[in-house]
Amino acid sequence: MDHNRVEGTKHQVKGATKEVVGKATGNKVKEATGNVEKNAGKVQKEVGKTLDNERKEENKHRR
Repeated sequence: MDHNRVEGTKHQVKGATKEVVGKATGNKVKEATGNVEKNAGKVQKEVGKTLDNERKEENKHRR
């Protein structure tokens, strides 16, 4: 599994947590930075999935 999938998931969770805390406390900056981190994590996770799929295809053609 590509490390981007793991790191992306970590950032998604961390960002979602910041976003919720920001909403709960009325801290718009924390809410916004949490949202950005969450969405960046989603992108990173998708990059990892794509790289995993490319590796699978490469291995399939080598056999």
